[in-house]
This record gives sequence, structure tokens and C-alpha cells, in this order.
Amino acid sequence: MREVEKWSPIETLDQLLSDMEAMANAPGEEPGLSELDHGLQCAEELRQMAPNDIDLQLAGLLHDIAHSRCPISHHAQVGADAVRPLLGERIAHLIGLHADAKRYLVTTTPEYLLRLSPISRKSFELQGGLMSQAEVARFAADPEAANALWLRSADDAAKAPGRIVPGMDAWLAPLRAAAQ
Repeated sequence: MREVEKWSPIETLDQLLSDMEAMANAPGEEPGLSELDHGLQCAEELRQMAPNDIDLQLAGLLHDIAHSRCPISHHAQVGADAVRPLLGERIAHLIGLHADAKRYLVTTTPEYLLRLSPISRKSFELQGGLMSQAEVARFAADPEAANALWLRSADDAAKAPGRIVPGMDAWLAPLRAAAQ
């Protein structure tokens, strides 16, 4: 298993765009789908679900930014920690919650596991598997839990190779606006 890479916080928009460019070259869950394709599709899903919540859309765009930097079991928190200095607490928090949203859904709605792709099922186990009652309660009490579940729903829908969605140019202005 890969060690968690020491990853400097992302402090400039140029650094973020460079990391996103690397996502374009990283294979995604499906053949013909890069990590960036997946993020763009996820952001578009969230734009349709929550058109006025730019932070949620940006969290969808960037939720897997740390996939290639660390074991899957840590990618949500590593990604959240990386973007926090530039994009702020809310976007980072949503990124950090997205893996727990999957665990919550499988724990509270067991048939949800059957809808996951084989890779998502494997990552579910690596990310901790079923939640304890205390973890379920803690997740449900989080003020961003509902938004994290929307992000998870968009994540599930964002795995279509060749799907046409707005590209990076559509996200430059929102990223600039969110950058602190």
C-alpha cells in the first residue's frame, strides 16, 4: 500500500490548476474516463442539483484531487487539507465528508451497496466499511451532511466516459472567486 504522501497545501490558483492538469492524465474508475473528467461531470451534476451552491459544485469538481497522492483510504481528508488554505473551510469540509457519505449510505441503506461499482465497493471497505452507530450519529449531525449526500449522489452519476459537460474554462471564474 502506498504511504500517505507529504503534500504541501495548495496556496495559489496556479498550484491548483497544475494539480487539476495532473488529474486529466490520471485514469479514472472507468476506461476512457480521467480523474478530471470525473470531477467535471460531478461538478455539472451538482450545478444541476444545486445551481446556487458554487462551493458544493467546486467540492464536486475537486473531491478526488488527492486520489493519486495517497491511499484511497485517506484521499478525502488529504484532499480537504490540501485545498483548505486556498478555497476555505466549507469546500474543504465537503471534500473531507464525501467518503463518509458513502459509508453512511451503505450503513443506513444497505441496498445502496449493490448500486456501487466494483471499484467503489472496494474503496468502501478500504475507507472503513460500515459505520458504527456513533459514526452514523456524528455524520447525520454534521450541518453539511445533506450536501455531502448530494455530492455522493453526483459522484455516483459522474462516471460516464465520453459524456459532454462544460470543461475547465467554465470553472475558472468560480475557482478564482472562491480562492482566498
